[in-house]
Amino acid sequence: MVAALAGTLVNGLPAQAMPPLTKAPVAVGRGGAASTVDIDATRVAIDVLQHGGNAVDAAVATAATLGVTEPFSSGLGGGGFFVFYNARTKTVHTIDGREAAPAKMRRDAFIDPATGLPLQFQEARISGISVGVPGTPQTWQTALQKWGTISLRDALRPAIKIADRGFVVDQTFASQINDNLAAFSQFSSTSALYLPDGAPPAVGSTFRNRDLAQTYRLLSKQGMGAFYGGKLAADIVRTVQDPPLVAEPPRPWTFPIRPGKLEASDLASYDVRTPRPTHMRYRGYDVYGMPTPSSGGSTVGEGLNIVENWDLGGLSQTQALHRYLEASALAFADRNRYVGDGTPRAVLDELLSQGFARERACLIDPAHALIKPVDPGVPDGSYAQCAVAAPASVLTDEHGTTNLTVADRWGNVVEYTLTIEQIGGNAMVVPGRGFLLNNELTDFNFTPTQGNAPDPNLPAPGKRPRSSMAPTILLSHGKPFLATGSPGGSTIITTVFQILINRIDFGMTLPEAVAAARASQRNATPGQAEPAFLASEEEGLKALGHDFTVNPEIGAATGVEFLPNGQVVAAAEPVRRGGGSAAVVKPSQ
Repeated sequence: MVAALAGTLVNGLPAQAMPPLTKAPVAVGRGGAASTVDIDATRVAIDVLQHGGNAVDAAVATAATLGVTEPFSSGLGGGGFFVFYNARTKTVHTIDGREAAPAKMRRDAFIDPATGLPLQFQEARISGISVGVPGTPQTWQTALQKWGTISLRDALRPAIKIADRGFVVDQTFASQINDNLAAFSQFSSTSALYLPDGAPPAVGSTFRNRDLAQTYRLLSKQGMGAFYGGKLAADIVRTVQDPPLVAEPPRPWTFPIRPGKLEASDLASYDVRTPRPTHMRYRGYDVYGMPTPSSGGSTVGEGLNIVENWDLGGLSQTQALHRYLEASALAFADRNRYVGDGTPRAVLDELLSQGFARERACLIDPAHALIKPVDPGVPDGSYAQCAVAAPASVLTDEHGTTNLTVADRWGNVVEYTLTIEQIGGNAMVVPGRGFLLNNELTDFNFTPTQGNAPDPNLPAPGKRPRSSMAPTILLSHGKPFLATGSPGGSTIITTVFQILINRIDFGMTLPEAVAAARASQRNATPGQAEPAFLASEEEGLKALGHDFTVNPEIGAATGVEFLPNGQVVAAAEPVRRGGGSAAVVKPSQ
């Protein structure tokens, strides 16, 4: 997508038009760097950095832009996790902007009262029941207040201009609408915005979202409190409780569209959290990630701890990948059993302990793949043998997700993953406001999954559903080394895990590690793998008992690495999701 207008304000000063930027997946240079899935968003980040903004300023401006150009994966109606390395204090901080369940949400929210059975996924998704209180607006405001240097008004300005004047529709944008035709057709507000004349906008046409521009202007003037109270909050509540249905939709929908129980008090009482990040050490690097309700930090960290029991670089490719896949399955078993909103920090610490990892690693047989699903372990602090617990194998997916990475000239780094859950969220655009609502509450388990053991991810009032988002920052001797993250539902965890071992153990450059073919084992049979991975690795892994189905595309990562010579390399996907966009402020000659 190419913006029709660029330019922003930084520190209250008028900026020049943004520099010409050619879409490229790799950039090397100095002065700051950014990587996103979208050239418009990357251009905004670089412009903010060029004009004196820091990584937090650029990240918020970039995220607001993605709300315009990538509205089916992000935006005001969703949530996310923001990880920040502060170069001044040499510390890592997080913001948990995950969506929260309304106060009236019950454990049986996704059970059909007429049948006593769980709702089918699409019936739950396309409903008011699935909408959690959005956390993205408060995440932006909190990040700017804590660590930014520009105002919210200035951070939103580039996105307002792009929303007003438009951007060129690419194939991904059109395809994502087309994939949601039936769902989008059910709602008058969504149809009016994304299905003009009953069809998606044509590739190459200019798309404008003036309602969203007006919403951003409102927030610029009144602050994010206007989102959580007043007329805008009332519009959100009305949309959830009384969905804006088309009287005679042109396309049929199989299920009744159920209202939700979100109330104005739920919006008014929402607060982001700022928990201590997860932390573990891998091959001498300090690895920081998100704690609960994300399972990303603990599961990526546990997987790395397990494979650290071997010199992966000294093994054959087949044996190294075998251990990666087995470690992923074991870590996912523990994630499913123990991790959810409210998991005690002591449990997370045990899941990330070296003793627990050694106990799990001893289950891996070099000659044979474990039968999936494997049982979870017992992170009880007593690690003497290969212990197991009760089976569990439930996954949740956030497909409508995006990721951005920003670093500035001072060494500050932001890794930010944001989402509205499925691509297209719950398909409801808030009338007159220009943004889609999330279906994040479908990330709860609809029914208990742990047998007689407690399930950590069942619905409850005010609870935040478990997430797989895994924004990750690595430090070397207290200074930033690498930051990366990805969309992709529960494959986010395996994508980040695989990128890290590609870079650290297999000696790939960051661009090579991001581009490499992927496989994902999440404690299920079969696992998933991209065609290129199967072409090169399937034979050897199949001989060990691994089985895969084809997934054409796993993840869509971004990343930044600090090089020893003072330069930085930004990396985005060369192909996945149509290819991402990486750039630096001062490119190397």
